[in-house]
Amino acid sequence: MRASIFLFIVFLFAPIQSYTESYSDKNKRLFFITPSNGEEVTNPVTIRFGIVGMEIVPAGKDKPMSGHHHLLINVEKLPNMKSPIPADKNHLHFGKGQTETQLNLPSGRHTLQLLLGDYMHVPHEKPLISDKIEIIVK
Repeated sequence: MRASIFLFIVFLFAPIQSYTESYSDKNKRLFFITPSNGEEVTNPVTIRFGIVGMEIVPAGKDKPMSGHHHLLINVEKLPNMKSPIPADKNHLHFGKGQTETQLNLPSGRHTLQLLLGDYMHVPHEKPLISDKIEIIVK
């Protein structure tokens, strides 16, 4: 009986251990290839995502050292880092493993930031987040 309980506990917490493994450190970086901070752009805005030290894979694929992009548009407060990243007009998911997109944004100033999500859209234990940039849409 004790062996059964022990095995149950081990299997119950095994996925949590793999999730909490540290995937982000100073050798990993998430950034914008284009546009640049402060750049004036026109619609459609082409946005290219860059990453170093991790692999981009589709959502649902549980693979160490990997994830997929989430683009945060005009987000002042980062989402809860322990929960799946919201999916709305300000939190765009690229769960097919896309590394670029084209968007039509209203004229004016906009902030953009990237956040890497794991196979379940949850930021890693040590979140991998880009610097926030600002663009001006003409």
